[in-house]
Amino acid sequence: MKTKKSLMLFMSFCCVITLTLSGCGSDNKSSADGKTETKQVEPLEMTLRHTQVGTDKQKRFAILTDVISKVEGDVAGLKFRIDGVESDVNRKEKLRGEMAAGNPPDIFDLFGSPDSKVYAKEGKLLDLTPILEELGIKDKFSSLEPFTYEGKIYGLPIGGSGEGFFYNKGYFKEKGLEIPTTMPEFDQLLATIKADGKVPMAGASKGGWVPLMLANHLWSRYAGTDVTSKFTTGEAKWSDPNVVQGFAKYKEWVDNGYFKKGELGFEYADYTTQFTSGEAILLYDGTWKSSVFKVGESGEGLFGKVGFFNLPPVENGVGDQTSLMRDVNNGYGFSSNTEKDPRKMEAVKSFIKNLFNEEMQLRGLVEDGVLPAMKIDADVLSASITDDLMIQIVDVLNASATSFPAFDSLVQADVTGEISNIQIQKLIGQQTTPEQMGAELQKVQEEANASE
Repeated sequence: MKTKKSLMLFMSFCCVITLTLSGCGSDNKSSADGKTETKQVEPLEMTLRHTQVGTDKQKRFAILTDVISKVEGDVAGLKFRIDGVESDVNRKEKLRGEMAAGNPPDIFDLFGSPDSKVYAKEGKLLDLTPILEELGIKDKFSSLEPFTYEGKIYGLPIGGSGEGFFYNKGYFKEKGLEIPTTMPEFDQLLATIKADGKVPMAGASKGGWVPLMLANHLWSRYAGTDVTSKFTTGEAKWSDPNVVQGFAKYKEWVDNGYFKKGELGFEYADYTTQFTSGEAILLYDGTWKSSVFKVGESGEGLFGKVGFFNLPPVENGVGDQTSLMRDVNNGYGFSSNTEKDPRKMEAVKSFIKNLFNEEMQLRGLVEDGVLPAMKIDADVLSASITDDLMIQIVDVLNASATSFPAFDSLVQADVTGEISNIQIQKLIGQQTTPEQMGAELQKVQEEANASE
């Protein structure tokens, strides 16, 4: 079990189903003569967009459903129209279009940086600062920076995450394998697994963000944890040798056949299945994935048999070689249009009060493996973490002296689109070189920087 000191370190970073509209509600009040008077309440419909879709997000959706029930109970006549959309589609397609048209959902899944700042600048998001002050929770979050623009808060993080390698402990034990502590050891581990007829690392690159989790870690190892933030200022370039070395390392693993063959045709769901089926021995993913390996979930066959480790250091790498991606960038935002309706504002306050509290944060941790985004007392947290995998995850996060945010929270949307939708797939598909990839990305980066 973690010590209080370790847990305090952990907390330092933490960082369409449509419900048909029912009839009018009512308020029951007692009159002076003791008789009950029923006051009819006009029905109120609000739209709630979430991204908790798919088998592996059922626990998360259950938490949201409980919150929705409480809010509907708090606000007479309220009924939510619930719209479930896959995360990438919501962020990069649907929500962008709705924002441009001026008709976003009332409450919606929102990516912090840079999205919330862009929408806040355009006046599309509700300023939550006075609501948080009224509810007394403004200082209860580990960090609100990704959702803050010009000193005002425009969204709330639902949880924190880190990224690293999940590994099959049973296979490691059977084959006498150890967690690698250097990059040469890691390369040898991959070669050993492949020679045994197994897939070393799960692969699913139809959605570019999946392989870019690991690629982002690699270029941050070789070029430094702050390199990505320097692309927008011109202090660093995608074409810099150290950044290109990160691309080259990823391509080396592709060329060696260390990922699942045919990965360009696989979705994220396939990525998980490759690991839970025992076909792939390693899975690079966010800490949220830990929930899959619980009893009753899709990976329950690996319950108690999964471990977690950080990407090993690279030779001559720049900066902290224990660093990994950690953020509190996923959360909820609210349309500025809700401010025009007092009842909708009442619902917004109820939603925040019922979702962003210690009980729900601990439920997210225990039931779904989502690290708290709010400050939790060390003793309470210690009592909640009983899962061996989560204990190991916390150990890894505590051993990391620094962290870096994901690349798509730092660079412009055009740059994210170029690397996510074009360049990483071309690299995996042998249609470009690491050097060409860096040059093409830098061209788009310079165009994006010049347009600001």
